[in-house]
Amino acid sequence: MNVNPTGPEDFGPSPAPDRPAAPDALPAMGVTEARNPATADIDTLSTLQMVRLINDEDARVAPAVAAEAPAIAAAIDAIAARLAGGGRLIYAGAGTSGRLGVLDASECPPTFSAPPGLVVGLIAGGERALTHSIEGAEDDPAAGERDLVALDVSPLDAVVGIAASGRTPYVLGALQAARRRGALTVSLACNHPSPMAALAAISIAPLVGPEVIAGSTRLKAGTAQKMVLNLLSTGVMIRLGKTFGNLMVDVQASNSKLRVRARRIVAEACGLSPEDAAALLEGCGGEVKTAIVSGLAGIAPDEARRRLAAAGGVVRRALAGALSPEGAPGDEAPAVKPSPTGPTSPPGPTRSTGSEARATPLLLGIDGGGTKTTALLATAGGQVLGRGSGPACNYQSVGAEAAWSALDDAVRAAFDDAGQEPGPVAAACLGLAGAARAEDRALFAAWIADRLPGARGLVVNDAELVLAAGTPEGWGVALICGTGSIAYGRSPDGRSARAGGWGYLLGDEGSGYHMGLSALRAVARAADGRGPTTALTAAILAHWDLPSPEALIRRVYQEPLSRAEVAGLAALVEDAALAGDAVGAAIIAHAGEELACAVDAVARALALSGPLPCAQAGGLLIHGRAVGRAVSAAAEALGLALAPVRPVPEPAVGALRLAQGLLPAQLRG
Repeated sequence: MNVNPTGPEDFGPSPAPDRPAAPDALPAMGVTEARNPATADIDTLSTLQMVRLINDEDARVAPAVAAEAPAIAAAIDAIAARLAGGGRLIYAGAGTSGRLGVLDASECPPTFSAPPGLVVGLIAGGERALTHSIEGAEDDPAAGERDLVALDVSPLDAVVGIAASGRTPYVLGALQAARRRGALTVSLACNHPSPMAALAAISIAPLVGPEVIAGSTRLKAGTAQKMVLNLLSTGVMIRLGKTFGNLMVDVQASNSKLRVRARRIVAEACGLSPEDAAALLEGCGGEVKTAIVSGLAGIAPDEARRRLAAAGGVVRRALAGALSPEGAPGDEAPAVKPSPTGPTSPPGPTRSTGSEARATPLLLGIDGGGTKTTALLATAGGQVLGRGSGPACNYQSVGAEAAWSALDDAVRAAFDDAGQEPGPVAAACLGLAGAARAEDRALFAAWIADRLPGARGLVVNDAELVLAAGTPEGWGVALICGTGSIAYGRSPDGRSARAGGWGYLLGDEGSGYHMGLSALRAVARAADGRGPTTALTAAILAHWDLPSPEALIRRVYQEPLSRAEVAGLAALVEDAALAGDAVGAAIIAHAGEELACAVDAVARALALSGPLPCAQAGGLLIHGRAVGRAVSAAAEALGLALAPVRPVPEPAVGALRLAQGLLPAQLRG
């Protein structure tokens, strides 16, 4: 799986996390065109042996697709967000891959009552290529670009490139055009790495290995692609409210067969007899969704229509608050079966939401940063029951799978600390470094859906936690200075802005990493005579037990040196500055100026004036002895009046407050 939610359009593709080796650990991982040693003598086998061998190879497909579940889930959420905003899902492929995309697109209207044009399939060579081989069509990248341009692709759209090899020129041309126009780009290939993955914000790569017949990618690769496309379109349609539970509720009863189907759906959804369902449906003008909401909530059809409109047509959300505290916004809430006379209380547990969790709802607040992950388990009233920690959770640095694992570790430890077995929670908020964009948040929304089924979830940038925990009324500016740095603000009317948070290569000015790197450079300059002597030389050499400044070269370039290790040198900079070292003092002053500048940029973007509430977090602002004072001095020089200034030693508390806000008022205590 390779998820690059920051978008290659802005920053280039992220490093791909490790993937498991392809079947039989072939040297060229997942090369679909390679010769399969297991089938080298297939033409000498009996027909029964041949069938069993091919079937054995096909059995590799499902695990390969399962390994890509996080990337597929991230793609579903990102695509659904665009379709909900008026965009389209566009498939682009050639040959078998193109035919599979066109097939999936053509099945969405009859299956989900999706409007024509919502899902579009493009194939190299046009419609004739669906039934005939169009030689050379797949080798024309300009044709892929023209086909995308002809659709007037925009940032609202999502474009999925499909090619078993991951390098088909037609598909590459389509993805390049989609990127230039700001659309979400998704790659579906059976090789990794691939040129397509390098162009995509989200890369899905089920590694099925070489085909039974060398190069015939209509076999395992085609099966894998079909399975992934089924998951994408079905998942997106579920997220768009086309289903209620596993019932297809977006039905336009335009003929007798569909009218019978509509009555059956209403009967099953509402627990009614066929006669009662028919009467309810007739009273709701034949509208299936309206009938279900009206019947389950015990409300008039017009009120049901109003709630559906407010919920974007999603039945589950329209029912939120009308049935039970578990009926909150979100598609994971359990279905409720009413009696014909009206709604009843929820039955026994569905999914993992048990009666004990309903009696004492639990909250999870998680702060996932570049150094560690902290999880707080609390009651709905905010009483902390347990704390847990895990490793770094900034997936832009550690990768998506490592970030998920860090979350798992922290949550498990929080339950252990509370003396409880891991179980269901009512709501969870994840505040994560590196989760600034919608695609970032979609990746971790998938973690909530997978690990905390039934929970109401919220994913925000970690700076939002600091703001929630450290400002009197939830507006002002949050400033974080630890390994990295960011300023995030919110105005009283709900507008938000940020400055910084670009990562250690593009920004993080004023951060621990930036200060540590400045210290190393100052030592190098002093050793050359290009800069003043500094106490930092002796301090850093002693810290790493090095004999001379020249030994820094090996320490920095030849031994593993993490960002946290560099950021750890900031404490030495503070020591030197407080002891009167001019170089250390200059580094501290510059850090304060950069951090104050970020706060000022946010205040100006939000037109905030007067005393500005400022919540501060991160090791250098909470535990440091000099950086906070440097920020105050620089802010005063800029004319910023920061008041009140409140330290937030545990941002996860802000995550709990945001999670608490997801609950109905009657559950908060």
